[in-house]
Amino acid sequence: MRSTAHIRQRAKTLRTTLSPPERLLWTRLRARGEERVNFRRQHPFGPYVLDFYCATARLVIEIDGQSHGHGDQPGRDKRRDAYLASQGLHVIRYPASELMRDPNGVAQAIFDMALGLSARAVRGGEGLGPLRHGALRRATSPVSLCETGEENIV
Repeated sequence: MRSTAHIRQRAKTLRTTLSPPERLLWTRLRARGEERVNFRRQHPFGPYVLDFYCATARLVIEIDGQSHGHGDQPGRDKRRDAYLASQGLHVIRYPASELMRDPNGVAQAIFDMALGLSARAVRGGEGLGPLRHGALRRATSPVSLCETGEENIV
């Protein structure tokens, strides 16, 4: 989906100012591109800038700092996730604290999910149906996986 020039410029700026948890994850995602899945950081998509995006898996990874639990941010996150799901994207949210505690486990869980979604997309195309994410459950526990606009605890 095409973004406005303002959103594209904002994404470019955000790429140079990654938060410590985002930087920690990016070093791991960038180093693992040989596994048929590549990630983009601070990727513009419609009216939003996604923390990380894997196009082959249509997978969005969002890293949530402390502010995501306060004020109107939870509602804004829910609307954003619903919009992204309506565009056929899968959204996984990780608390920044989880990433700081176990960066390798989080990165491995993300790769497992991306590889699984990529393989399913090749076999079945659109309409992937419910996700099976046992690898995610083993490695770490993301806050939510949004496929239908609903928040799910995995």
